[in-house]
Amino acid sequence: MSVTAVPLRPIKKGSLTKLWIGIGLLAAVGIGAAWLSTKAAVVAAQTPDEYLADNGKRAGVVTLPSGLQYEVLKEGNGPKPTPADLTLVNYEGKLAKTGEVFDASERHGGPATLPVTGLIPGWTEGVQLMKQGSKYRFWMPPRLAYGDAGAGPNGEIPPNAVLVFDLELLAVQPGAMNAMPGMGGGMEGHPGM
Repeated sequence: MSVTAVPLRPIKKGSLTKLWIGIGLLAAVGIGAAWLSTKAAVVAAQTPDEYLADNGKRAGVVTLPSGLQYEVLKEGNGPKPTPADLTLVNYEGKLAKTGEVFDASERHGGPATLPVTGLIPGWTEGVQLMKQGSKYRFWMPPRLAYGDAGAGPNGEIPPNAVLVFDLELLAVQPGAMNAMPGMGGGMEGHPGM
């Protein structure tokens, strides 16, 4: 049995460096993916109170005595709505634990006209903090949202869910609720499902 020696070709200049950079990038991507999945698992295991306590420590997040949390994404300069007003808003509602969107104004054809009162308590409290032209993010504890009942025709909002709403206040119609007898209560398909 004979063995033929095969000469090795020399490694091109810079190839080894590229190899190590590639290995480093793959390791960084793997670490990032592991961190994200671990973070999601930690959030999923938290109780609503634990989640809100951690969230309240983030820079820019304000926690009100009611437990409602908010962050100003853009401050407007128009009037603030009152309980007697109607509002024109863009909104997106998500589940805090999964990030799943359960409702959004764009699903209903664009901005929604909604009363200040008659919706979930967190919405009523939150929208009154905003000036026309503002965009806020709200975190609503279950007691200010749908509580232990949950909501949605297919259970889209599970019991005791923390809700996250991005809310943009486009316009305020002062006193419009007083001029519309019978208005109030929840509105199907909107934040008061």
